[in-house]
Amino acid sequence: MRPAVAAAVSVLVCACLLGAAPAEGDVLPDRMADTGGGSQLITAVAPEAGATTGTVTWWDRLDGRWVAAGSAPARFGANGLVEGAAREQGTNTTPTGLFSLPYAFGIKAAPAGITYKYRPVLPGSWWCQDNDSTSYNRWTEPRPADCRAQEAEHLVSYGPLYAHALVIGFNYDPPVRGRGAGIFLHVRGEGPTAGCVSVPEDAMRRILLWAKARGRPHIAVGTESGPTAITRY
Repeated sequence: MRPAVAAAVSVLVCACLLGAAPAEGDVLPDRMADTGGGSQLITAVAPEAGATTGTVTWWDRLDGRWVAAGSAPARFGANGLVEGAAREQGTNTTPTGLFSLPYAFGIKAAPAGITYKYRPVLPGSWWCQDNDSTSYNRWTEPRPADCRAQEAEHLVSYGPLYAHALVIGFNYDPPVRGRGAGIFLHVRGEGPTAGCVSVPEDAMRRILLWAKARGRPHIAVGTESGPTAITRY
């Protein structure tokens, strides 16, 4: 075999063994089934369904390409992740899927420079999780009589966790009772969440400053592979 041919064969064999390099621009959002139709996207990825940690990355669509604007370590539910359409309330699982981000909120004042809709947490702010309430999976102020306190989150009582947060539109419009309520992207605590996605406070602030209403940002939550792979959404 001639040296030039041998070299070409050698390169081909190596490429087959190692796998071809991804095409230029072949980043995670390019491989997803849907990104929400806007120019901004947050991806929250865990290595597998049983994981409680992973990575959050926020992306911009610039000149026809998705470009990462930042990333941070993330935490998920204490019992891992589960398909959003099959999730049950009270299971401490993070729902997977592609969701809207209706608005931001926080116990602390909105970061200087934020343009995304931001709702301040007041002493009378609650998030109703009572399946028997007409306010199920909604912010209420004050807490309505049909929403039991033990079935609701008194937002101000969450301290540093809700210093800044984004509402994740899981089971939001319309809400299905029993599927789950109060799923947020918020500041992380000391361990896994009860079903939310959490990131360090600095990252949460950067995300809020990055988010723009005109970008119609969405969040996609999923695993690297398998039935809940983020690329399915």
